[in-house]
Amino acid sequence: MGEKGSGSILQFAPFQSSVDEGFWHRLSSLKLNKLGIDDSPIPITVITESLPSDSDEQSSMAAISHGSRNRCSVPGILYNTNTLESFHAIDKLSLLKEESKKIWEDIRSGKAVDDSRVLSRFLLISFADLKKWSFRYWFAFPALVLDPPATLVDLRLASQWFSLQEAESVSAACNEWRNSSLTADVPFFFISIAADSHATIRHLKDWEACQGDGQKLLFGFYDPCHLQNNPGWPLRNFLALIFSRWNIKSVRFLCYKENRGYADMGLSLVGEALITVPQGWKENQGIPDAVGWELNNKGRKVSRSIVLAKSMDPTMLAVSAADLNLKLMRWRQLPSLNLDMLSSTKCLLLGAGTLGCQVARMLMAWGVRNITLLDNGRVAMSNPLRQSLYTLDDCLNGGDFKATAAVKSLKRIFPAVEAEAVVMAIPMPGHPVPSQEEDSVLDDCRRLHDLIHSHDAIFLLTDTRESRWLPTLLCANTNKIALTAALGFDSFLVMRHGPGPFRSSHDVKAEDANALSADMDNLALINRDSGQRLGCYFCNDVVAPTDSTANRTLDQQCTVTRPGLAPIASSLSVELLVGVLHHPQSIYAAAEFANTSNGGSSEQPLGILPHQIRGSISQFSQMTLVGHSSISCTACCSTVVSEYRKRGVEFLLQAINHPTYLEDVTGLTELKNSANSFEVDWDIETDDDEDCVEI
Repeated sequence: MGEKGSGSILQFAPFQSSVDEGFWHRLSSLKLNKLGIDDSPIPITVITESLPSDSDEQSSMAAISHGSRNRCSVPGILYNTNTLESFHAIDKLSLLKEESKKIWEDIRSGKAVDDSRVLSRFLLISFADLKKWSFRYWFAFPALVLDPPATLVDLRLASQWFSLQEAESVSAACNEWRNSSLTADVPFFFISIAADSHATIRHLKDWEACQGDGQKLLFGFYDPCHLQNNPGWPLRNFLALIFSRWNIKSVRFLCYKENRGYADMGLSLVGEALITVPQGWKENQGIPDAVGWELNNKGRKVSRSIVLAKSMDPTMLAVSAADLNLKLMRWRQLPSLNLDMLSSTKCLLLGAGTLGCQVARMLMAWGVRNITLLDNGRVAMSNPLRQSLYTLDDCLNGGDFKATAAVKSLKRIFPAVEAEAVVMAIPMPGHPVPSQEEDSVLDDCRRLHDLIHSHDAIFLLTDTRESRWLPTLLCANTNKIALTAALGFDSFLVMRHGPGPFRSSHDVKAEDANALSADMDNLALINRDSGQRLGCYFCNDVVAPTDSTANRTLDQQCTVTRPGLAPIASSLSVELLVGVLHHPQSIYAAAEFANTSNGGSSEQPLGILPHQIRGSISQFSQMTLVGHSSISCTACCSTVVSEYRKRGVEFLLQAINHPTYLEDVTGLTELKNSANSFEVDWDIETDDDEDCVEI
């Protein structure tokens, strides 16, 4: 490149922004998870990790980092708007003036000498459409205007300006400067070259100390421009600093450039510029004008846009879209919504029929990602219309197993769900087991025990009453969250089971059974907060669960319900789970009612936490009830749980094979005998006027 003639105006190549996709992903996460509708300006830094972490409580502060080869950190301010209209309405001129004022004040105060990065401040305004993953943005790189402009005296390749020895020494000094973590992110500096061609790079604050020693002095800066005929944009504010701070009117500068991370004098430029005293600078009158809003390729001042949806992995896009509604809830309505807790909660659904399909869908909508479905049935032709996870293809060739077909459907709906299918029957009291099948049934009991133990919440969604007994007992034994949804023809029941009779799984194991027997009845009724323990699905019954399907007509064997019932009951059961998970006392929370003094709506953002919800479609009515635990419950009382803990599968087998055993062990048999022995004496007397009956 030949030498430039003197007298030409010094022109600068403007910045061209190139934003990595990771920046927009981080911005999206930050807005969804932390900022919400807060549109306050955010300090950011142009480095690899350019946005503060959304998990960092000090996210409003720019991250402190050291530079590294081929890049250095530059401070900036991000203004992210909530609407596209707000983006277009931003007063860009005022923002540019405000930022250029900061640069000018840093120059006048000397801060820019101590931390030269502030000379390259930038602005970024943006609008993020998080539904479409599109982003509208506009950069500004404020630059103070020299008026009159600087004059270019000389500009040539550094390899032509330096002698061979000087070029080698300058390259070595620059490489050493860039290799040091203390100076790698210092973008402006000066170079002194001694008579023996030895070059030294120094901080700007050392400028006065190096005057008068006869050395060559050049002002250097990291130049992002690839052109050979123009220096890069950072030189504009650098010249303003040099003139304002040291009153230097003839400035020699080095546009430092690298090749593969190392200094390259064949790319770097050395130039000389003359600065005429700008009006008002010496008297410190006002603030210089500034330019800097980025132009497009056609030289027009317009914003830019980027759409990431097409380049994103479909699964990642699905996860983002699925979580969007939940994260938006936290902006205004539910700031305390714990999405991490929901996504990590493991739910076991016992039954993959009408209720199970709806519950699984509702759980995914709430952000639950770990779902296990247990069922031993196959998809029948009558199922797909009401059971939302199945299609006609699942019914062919005898039908696929419901649990397996449901899991496949869940993964088609949402690929990121961690769903598992378990094909097995639940052992039930009143359904005696032949001796040759005992081992298989007991294995199922153990498997169900392990499944309940490994999950956080269990939904009882089976068709029969007796199929809910063993899960209820196992949940009471381990204090697991258990929720029941049951359907009639036009009515439903949704309830959460209370905790088991013992606070933890080791209470009975650690005690002698005889020592516990005296206090067992009282312990069964008392919650850990000294309140009465909430009951389970069986607490209001005075008979043990038995075979409810034998000797019944088809309409009695099938769950014949109005079609709208299952979605209502399923949704309420999932809402009840979310309420339990967010309640400070979780499974031990007392029953709450609407419009009463013990209602939790004023304290809990999700509203009250009832024990039971009973509804009727025929009456279009719904009410909340409470039922406390029974000392004679065949599933959750202390007697049954302690018997299970002492005898294990032997107890279960006896309960399964002998329909009256549970009534015997809980005292229900004795209670019924006492009721039957109650005698009513009838004494009938005749009177002339009327017949009178006395009891």
